Amino acid sequence: MTLLKTWQMPIILGMVQLLALFLPQMQLNLYVQMVLMYVGINIILTASLNLVNGYMGEFSVGHAAFMAIGAYASSILTVLILPRRWGPAEALRVLPVIGPELANGVYLVPAVLVGGAIAAVAGLVLAFPSFKTRGDYLAIVTLAFNMIVKSLLENSCVIGGLVARLIAPLSASLSADVLRLSDAVGGPRGLLGMSKLTSLFWVYLWVIVSLFAMRNFIFSNFGRGVVSIREDETAAGLVSVNTRQVKVLTFVISSFFAGVAGGLFAHVLQFINPRSFTILKSTDILVMVYLGGIGSLMGSILGAAVFTILLEVLREVIPLVGLSEVWRWVVGPLLLVTLMIFRPRGIMGLREFKGFLPKEEEVKLEAAPAPP
Repeated sequence: MTLLKTWQMPIILGMVQLLALFLPQMQLNLYVQMVLMYVGINIILTASLNLVNGYMGEFSVGHAAFMAIGAYASSILTVLILPRRWGPAEALRVLPVIGPELANGVYLVPAVLVGGAIAAVAGLVLAFPSFKTRGDYLAIVTLAFNMIVKSLLENSCVIGGLVARLIAPLSASLSADVLRLSDAVGGPRGLLGMSKLTSLFWVYLWVIVSLFAMRNFIFSNFGRGVVSIREDETAAGLVSVNTRQVKVLTFVISSFFAGVAGGLFAHVLQFINPRSFTILKSTDILVMVYLGGIGSLMGSILGAAVFTILLEVLREVIPLVGLSEVWRWVVGPLLLVTLMIFRPRGIMGLREFKGFLPKEEEVKLEAAPAPP
């Protein structure tokens, strides 16, 4: 029994990954596969924002900006930068035993990692000034950042043309590259031409890796510093927790995984534009965090799954009752307000599924006195 408890989480995650690998071969409806992939992407987004809003107790409201950075960076890499002479087809020809699913990783893995890394750098740049103060300053900064990123993407052709004209006297080739890049980003039209590199297998592999990494961070000594800031930042500083450093690192990690989710999203959809990353998208991520439970990885999984499926149900139901599609987007903000009033800690609250807890945390939990 003890052995089963020790290995229950790896067993569950392994079964999920095997299911993701074999479901497409069972003639599963493509629409259902797409919904399941969106659920996986939203799990990563929700868990990453939960690091900041749940575990650290801050309030970030512009998470879609980091998703956008990861989506565009990874898409540019697979469309423009990675060499055409070596890709999934060539990998499959050299090593046919790996199969088409693993061959897609030749492009997908580096693209998603680079997208996450660039989003993390953006998070680092934003975090340094944001965490010099306390209170609602982070919410204001992240909201503005979301709007800035969307505006830059919408005007990328104009900005690229101006930059290319300025550097043309210095380097004609660099000027041409800038024009090519800005044309690929596409401004309000969006970025096209990504190959469909993602599948249930790859999405849920990234879900497992992301959750495992975030779980290990949360239950590390550094992660305990994050939770102590949420409970009492002044007291945390008095016991030698470098609160600003902890906040910055947590925000950077959160931004990285938002970028990873953005990279996966871009290669599932095979088309992205700035309208995919508005304040409304950030609101949806907030709803998933607070629906599942702040400070709970299992809550992130539940919140993402329930909300994603709810939106898909509304997509089918709303036209049937004669309402405009706009009503579908009223649900997110309305649900967020309702949750904040009636159940501010969400479905799970601060509770966690035991399988996510390290062994020493389980021992502490079992030894703790029962609540009155």
